[in-house]
Amino acid sequence: MKAVILAAGRGSRMKGETNDKPKCLIELMGKPLLHWQLEALQKGGVDRILVVRGYHADKLNGDFETVDNPRWAESNMVETLRMASSWLEDGPSVISYSDIVYRPEHVRAISECDCDIAITYDVRWERLWELRFEDPLSDAETFREADGRLLEIGGRAESVDEIKGQYMGLLYMTPRGWSVVDGVLSELGQQQVDQLDMTALLRLLLEKGVQIGVVPVEGGWVEADSMQDVMAYEEVLARDEDWGHDWR
Repeated sequence: MKAVILAAGRGSRMKGETNDKPKCLIELMGKPLLHWQLEALQKGGVDRILVVRGYHADKLNGDFETVDNPRWAESNMVETLRMASSWLEDGPSVISYSDIVYRPEHVRAISECDCDIAITYDVRWERLWELRFEDPLSDAETFREADGRLLEIGGRAESVDEIKGQYMGLLYMTPRGWSVVDGVLSELGQQQVDQLDMTALLRLLLEKGVQIGVVPVEGGWVEADSMQDVMAYEEVLARDEDWGHDWR
């Protein structure tokens, strides 16, 4: 099994903490985010990892392969994913955002999904969002699924009843799945692709009638979008050894 980590962006919400390094090198519980990811992916059955670099690319080297998005500053995550096209054509791949950490069992679960395109989602999302935001609905997005297939994602939610889970930023694609995605992207202009984030891509695929599998998880992961997130997680782990979102 292979994996791709999308690590091209700066992570501006980290402010000065990323002045001299990519976001994935921010430390959480004494270890860079990237190192948590590498460990989870390897324990989850991944034996080859590609890191797509951009901002401070020279700082990202290690026991993994690399490719660069030279246009990282004017493009978004989907264009970064396209830099891994030859890798995605070559075999099934787990795809990970660079600012999330997760348990190895989440990697195994999504890699065993019988779908060409799949995502994980957290059914216990609300407790995590309550920790991160004064009003969870200010950031949480709509999410609906049925029979293991995604129906809706990424809309503005008016109540928690519209949210059956939250997308984590962990995906899976087979070469056939990537061929479908690449075909959809080829119909767009470069400027449109540059503006696409991953959730917008998933919504576009749904509009095209593409089936997307969903794999539920119960906690065991976090997103480190800001230093406030990092501090909140470290504080809760210091007082609660059984915190449901502990990824370690």
